[in-house]
Amino acid sequence: MAERLNGRVAVISGAAAGLGKAAAIRLAKEGAAVEILDLKDASAVAEEIQAAGGQAHSILCDCTDEEQIARAAKEIEARHGRVDILVNNAGILTGRKPWHTLTKEEVNRYVQVNYIGYFLVTKAMYPLIKKSSAPRVIMVASRTYFLANPGQMSYVASKGAVMGMTRVLAKEMGDEGITVNAVMPGMVATPGTMEHSQEEAFNRVMNNQAIKRRVTPEHFAGLIAFLASDDAELITGQMIICDGGGYLH
Repeated sequence: MAERLNGRVAVISGAAAGLGKAAAIRLAKEGAAVEILDLKDASAVAEEIQAAGGQAHSILCDCTDEEQIARAAKEIEARHGRVDILVNNAGILTGRKPWHTLTKEEVNRYVQVNYIGYFLVTKAMYPLIKKSSAPRVIMVASRTYFLANPGQMSYVASKGAVMGMTRVLAKEMGDEGITVNAVMPGMVATPGTMEHSQEEAFNRVMNNQAIKRRVTPEHFAGLIAFLASDDAELITGQMIICDGGGYLH
């Protein structure tokens, strides 16, 4: 594979496992130096990338904590001087609950992590992103915004906020040549989704897809790599679903 991201610097939040890990590995494979921000220890992912000949560092960071994010940004600036690609992926997903049983604290937690966390990381990295000649911001949203899954009000609302932010930032940052897009996976077997879904649910979703193949983290990582590349320089403000045609809109 041609290293179409050679020499670029990618920051990915929530990449200790799952979709974020797959994205980190793919971007590194395509030549990017990867910086992983995660509340959990992601050193094993960085070491895996390094063992394959890539460049990667992991930084322990709570992406809802402005001070921790600021320290991470300074560390990245000292190491690279700029950021070319930002992938906001850190998020939470819990089991389903009827909306009227939710507490204010539960709803606020979704907003803080899944929406405000993206805002804080993007704001902190913005001065470094502006230094790039090919700046890309990629938000991980969710097709559940369109599906309106019962029992997931807080999650769906938080991801809807991400989509709204994506569209506004695409316009506000467009004059600086920064593309901003949101990507939405189908039902992917990651540690997070497997914790709350049975195998039969994955099969049922797959059987409703136009292309009846299980969506993997690697499929999703490929979409992120494309949006990070020069081939996507005029794609911005878009919500792109990777789900085998499970939801058509």
